[in-house]
Amino acid sequence: MSDKEISKYPVSIRQWSEDDRPREKLLKFGEHALSNAELLAILIRTGTPGRSAVDIGRELLHKFKSLRSMSGVDVSEFKKINGLKNAKIAQIKAAVELGRRMLSEERVLDGPVNRSSDVAGYLMPLMRDLKKERFVLLLLDRRNVFSDVIDIDYGTVDKANPYIRDIIQTAIRYNAPSIIVAHNHPSGSITPSSDDKSFTKSLVLACRATGISFFDHIIIGDNRYFSFADEGLIEEYEIVAVREL
Repeated sequence: MSDKEISKYPVSIRQWSEDDRPREKLLKFGEHALSNAELLAILIRTGTPGRSAVDIGRELLHKFKSLRSMSGVDVSEFKKINGLKNAKIAQIKAAVELGRRMLSEERVLDGPVNRSSDVAGYLMPLMRDLKKERFVLLLLDRRNVFSDVIDIDYGTVDKANPYIRDIIQTAIRYNAPSIIVAHNHPSGSITPSSDDKSFTKSLVLACRATGISFFDHIIIGDNRYFSFADEGLIEEYEIVAVREL
């Protein structure tokens, strides 16, 4: 058999030396000793004829460039890789999501919310890499302590469509006297659109009419964020709301 033919049919992971097999290597030397492709191979478990699970892991990294960029990718994109079916894709997406949530836990909102940076730091790992807009409502208690985060909408690539009535009704249902809303821009830009500004003005008016304190609307970008409160826009809209009521 020629060298070319040998490379076409590589030795399966089961035939590798024990110290080189990803699972055994992890148990013996620890997870930090493995490459990203090897860690992915443990999730993938089995390869296809002519390709090991590590090879599929390398292809994943080549296609998506990094582990972080796999976050929020549609299932259909994973299915384009030979050897990845629903079960394996679910395992990979679950692992990536756990990693993202772990980062968010490190920045857990503990105690009264005083700064937009605290909220943005908590939301950044959860929302910055999503390929569609996600709109969330953060509920605060009477001490301005974060109590829950609720998905209001999950939109298309271009735009979410949060409903002000849903936001107000949710806050009332959970007896939340104060709220913060946030959404991501899949483009990575943090510049608020005219729709973002119009929506925020309307929400300020609705909150004031129902006695709910509206603290901020935060836009999550690529490791950056925009705060309507920090830019003085919430205060500006409050003045307009007073005039209109």
